[in-house]
Amino acid sequence: MFESLTQRLSGTIERLRGRGRLTEENIRESLREVRIALLEADVALPVVQALIERIKVRAVGQEVLKSLTPGQALIKVVRDEMSTVMGSAAADLNLNTSPPAVILMAGLQGAGKTTTVGKLAKHLKERRKKKVMVVSADVYRPAAIEQLRTLAEQVGVQFFPSSADQKPEAIVRAAIDDARKSYVDVLLVDTAGRTSIDDAMMAEIKALHAAVDPVETLFVVDAMTGQDAAVTAKHFSEALPLTGVVLTKTDGDARGGAALSVRYITGRPIKFIGVGEKPDGLDVFHPDRIASRILDMGDVLSLVEQVEQQVDQDKAKKLAEKVAKGKKFDLNDMRDQLEQMQNMGGLSGLMDKLPGVGQIPDHVKSQVTGKEVPRMVAIIGSMTLKERRNPALLNGSRRKRIASGAGVTPADVNKLMKQYQQMEKMMGKLGRGGMKGMMRGMKGMMGGRGGMPFR
Repeated sequence: MFESLTQRLSGTIERLRGRGRLTEENIRESLREVRIALLEADVALPVVQALIERIKVRAVGQEVLKSLTPGQALIKVVRDEMSTVMGSAAADLNLNTSPPAVILMAGLQGAGKTTTVGKLAKHLKERRKKKVMVVSADVYRPAAIEQLRTLAEQVGVQFFPSSADQKPEAIVRAAIDDARKSYVDVLLVDTAGRTSIDDAMMAEIKALHAAVDPVETLFVVDAMTGQDAAVTAKHFSEALPLTGVVLTKTDGDARGGAALSVRYITGRPIKFIGVGEKPDGLDVFHPDRIASRILDMGDVLSLVEQVEQQVDQDKAKKLAEKVAKGKKFDLNDMRDQLEQMQNMGGLSGLMDKLPGVGQIPDHVKSQVTGKEVPRMVAIIGSMTLKERRNPALLNGSRRKRIASGAGVTPADVNKLMKQYQQMEKMMGKLGRGGMKGMMRGMKGMMGGRGGMPFR
């Protein structure tokens, strides 16, 4: 998300960063570029106008022009105002009610409601330590009920069965009764997709909302619809007392206009953003971190949280102990590291959280396709246990056999071995306490000046 916006803004920001002096003319020129970048990113016009005006008021005042580093001060103003437009701080779910806390999910057909229910159930179970039940009130699409059943099994939460011949209100009332008896903390209710102009369907969800009185009513909207996402959310917020928005399919939206528009137009906070189809592809929406990411400052806090949640701590501890004892880092260890990286979304999933990615040339970024890490794992999987433990055995004929087994070229095997040698050297330096040497090793492993590990 935000790829095109970041590319447009990062050039403007870079020109400002080193300026020792700014004038009102400089600022006007820069804000004109920011305005064009926002419009091209499909940010709604009222949002662009309000954002530019807010930045301008602060920029031509004491805060920027009198600053010792005016270029950097202006960048901070842009980041702060973007964050404010998106909601300033993360908006938490309100679960302060006698259990079960009912969360009603609403949205258009195809927005990803059912998948989001599964993701939110996993989030509440694992990160909030809640006992969760899910139920489908989508009586128009029996496949949705079965899909939710499957998702509930995948993420390990309770599923309350329903069928197409029941009334939505009756389904949810029965689910609430069962949730109380089962001491469930949170009940997630999936509903049928509907549009704001479908009067009968809107009347149905209004009646359902009145009957179950949910503590949270979340509107699920596809980020790829751009500023239309904000308009649709506004229509729903006029019909239902929405408490928040979930933006889905954000990995497919390179522009990011929806994220910048929804809060301003609806007055409702974005609480979560969904990425991909996997059950763990749901993140809390942090406006300040998103603003930093848009301005190519990275999102290191989210990256650290992601590592804490998704890295196998036992394996990490064992590797650290092994390295500290001076034992050799082998290809089995490398495969473990690669598999953990893949769990976090691979290289492409990590890249957008790193500072300065907007400055990497397109032809280099295009080399990151998401297939790099699985290909490397396949190459190591094609080796014998003896070869993985003792990489020095890998002569030309063995590398040719491994390449054939993994469906790659011998050159790909050679590249992997080069990266292994760099990782081994880096781990050796870490074992000897040389952090500076390890950082140099990491830079080399990522390809030195802009190169990518696998082409």
